[in-house]
Amino acid sequence: MAFTAKDVVALREKTGCGMMDCKKALTEADGDMEKAIDILREKGLAASVKKAGRIAAEGVAYAKVSDCGKVAVAIEVNAETDFVAKNEDFKKFVETCADTVIHTNPADVEALLATKAYGSEETVDALLKDKILTIGENMKVRRFARYEGAVVSYVHGGGRISVIVNFETSDEIAAKEEFQEYGKNVAMQIAAVNPTYLHESDVPADVVAKEKAILKEQIVNDGKPEAIAEKIVVGRLGKFFKEICLVDQVYVKDSNMTVQQYTDSVGKALGGEIKILSFVRFEKGEGLEKREDDFASEVASMVK
Repeated sequence: MAFTAKDVVALREKTGCGMMDCKKALTEADGDMEKAIDILREKGLAASVKKAGRIAAEGVAYAKVSDCGKVAVAIEVNAETDFVAKNEDFKKFVETCADTVIHTNPADVEALLATKAYGSEETVDALLKDKILTIGENMKVRRFARYEGAVVSYVHGGGRISVIVNFETSDEIAAKEEFQEYGKNVAMQIAAVNPTYLHESDVPADVVAKEKAILKEQIVNDGKPEAIAEKIVVGRLGKFFKEICLVDQVYVKDSNMTVQQYTDSVGKALGGEIKILSFVRFEKGEGLEKREDDFASEVASMVK
């Protein structure tokens, strides 16, 4: 029985196993999905297959800059409980994943999992399965981002939020301690205020149109005439941009200036120019369903 790439993906979704493992199992099973699942279990993957269905929304958001200072990586690796984030083996695995992204620049998570882990003869996927078996929780490499150039990284709250920022400036300025301090301050701003966009021009037209409609409705509901409402919307829209666009935000360490003004002042003080090119902010478990623990029921089940 023949099978397709979609069958491989479907088997991965059902079992949580790696793509190559799924492909080999389907080949051995002659395309029979249920038989392929049995093969994966028979090959010692049963523990990770069983755990793959459990919710992994805890873990850590991590970031680092390479030893050369030219590459920054942010990565999120999830587990079932917050306790695992404190596990040394888990921490080492996350850093290995980050180092692998730094040195191999994989295209996406699937490519990262298939890549030989930095400093190891095993793939990242094989190391992940080993951690699932030894630590005893479902784990997933959820996402990562990678920048090259003048970069900084920042981790907040022991791995609750990770940030990387990419700048455009001269090598001379990038090498200065004052620039590193500035970069960390910008990263901390991103962690604290959570901007959605870099510039006002980056905000999609449909987002602007939706906000305009909401603001107008609010103003009309307050009893203002529609003609006046249009003018008020323009003013309030400016406030909206200042809240969601990084460069327009009030700088948290000095409310007398924006992030753009802070950036310009540092560039001038260092004898050149600095431009923020892009940023990534990962918050652990963001958008994921959280596991609800009932410890009373768990203890009761253990003593039956």
